[in-house]
Amino acid sequence: MPNILEQQPKYDLLPAGQDIIFAVSNMTIVAQQLRVKFVAEVHISSGTPPNVNTSTNLIGTFKTTPNNKGVGIFNFSNIVENYVKADNMSLKQAEYKGASAEVIPFPIHLVDKYSRNTNNVRYLAIQFKIEYIGATDCSNEQNDNVVREACGEEVNTDTFTLFNGYLKETDLLEYGGNANQNFGWNWITNFFLDNNTKKFLTNAPTTQSANLEDYGTLAFIYPETLSPVTSIDRVDIYYYDSNGGYLNDESIMRTWDNGAFNTFNSQTSYQLLYFGCFPANLQNSSAAFQALVAAGTIQGGHYIVRIKDAASQKAQDYRINLNCPDVKGFEPIRLCWLNQFGVWDYFTFNKKSTRSISTKGSTYNQLAGTWNGSTYRVDSYKGGKKSFRVNATEKIKINTDFVNEDHNTMFEELMNSPEVYILDGFQTDAANSALNQYVTPVRIESKNFTTKTVANDKLIQYTFEVEKTKTLRTQSV
Repeated sequence: MPNILEQQPKYDLLPAGQDIIFAVSNMTIVAQQLRVKFVAEVHISSGTPPNVNTSTNLIGTFKTTPNNKGVGIFNFSNIVENYVKADNMSLKQAEYKGASAEVIPFPIHLVDKYSRNTNNVRYLAIQFKIEYIGATDCSNEQNDNVVREACGEEVNTDTFTLFNGYLKETDLLEYGGNANQNFGWNWITNFFLDNNTKKFLTNAPTTQSANLEDYGTLAFIYPETLSPVTSIDRVDIYYYDSNGGYLNDESIMRTWDNGAFNTFNSQTSYQLLYFGCFPANLQNSSAAFQALVAAGTIQGGHYIVRIKDAASQKAQDYRINLNCPDVKGFEPIRLCWLNQFGVWDYFTFNKKSTRSISTKGSTYNQLAGTWNGSTYRVDSYKGGKKSFRVNATEKIKINTDFVNEDHNTMFEELMNSPEVYILDGFQTDAANSALNQYVTPVRIESKNFTTKTVANDKLIQYTFEVEKTKTLRTQSV
């Protein structure tokens, strides 16, 4: 009798940072044979779903001994999370200022219109086998004293779609399926884009603010297993002036020429899309937005980002308020960071920022004169303790404006994020701007984060300190 798959994840879409539990049993063999182990052959693919009956996309073979109930339980989270990672650069087909990434590679944040993912999504499928002493394998080999994998006992899992996300302790666990043994986290369904209550892959508020110079993307999943999602075909943008008056609208179609695809298929790159929707992206890609900026009618206004199929809305509206120039002249610092779902959140810190530099270097005592010449000479610039080399590190203390409580979750994720960057602003130099657009890695120096509320604090404002991770290495003496 073949192995029985007792348990597998409830949802086909899996954040790689969760527990990924499978349980397999074969009570007859466990009860009757010796040196029994369950064997898991794990297949992960970066293209189409893997075929577990071949060695293609096989990343490893893992074994476990049956427990006291005769069941083998596996947790593959530590394995699979190594096969997904953040998309820092755009797909080659995507464009920046109309130029393909095949010509000039550029960060994902700068994308015109759409980009498919490259690293964020992978497929997972597993075949479970069983081995024991005296088993007959599929080559018809058998020895009473040798452990082999038994032929004909295999059982296959479903195909799962992994993405580079993680779970929080507050995420709700849901049981159901396979005699209620399968479990998963039902927040996944919040991102299946099939009605106007669903979400892009972010916990950021649906109303955000940005400067005209700010880049950024919103990402959404497009999983193969969810057939309603395949009807999504465009993002509509509605523009309004500072008084809320309607100005214009446009549709940006989900097409190959726009960096996405025409016909959906099972490639992993199709399963998650990025859309460049912040003001600097639109200045590069949208003639309608360019005209509003040139005319000065959009300044201080806002626009709505809405994802749709041919007729109906498929997710919540996202509103971008356009900041007016700060009359106090504060330097805006825009951060981007990897969020819970393995894609990017953004925030521009428009208030006071303070830069400080700390230095560390090696020193030596220099002789005051010239000893290796025909005569001794005293030079005023010589002598005493000298720096051989100076390494400088820059820190920046940044402040938000007054914000709402709905920003708390995104700032918590900023504190916890393994990847944080300063994202420099819009460049008008069409020839060189892609090369001059720097994404600067930083780390959060602030050690504590206290959530603020209107009830406790009345007005909510946050301060963070970031440190540039790249040290300035000066010339040696």
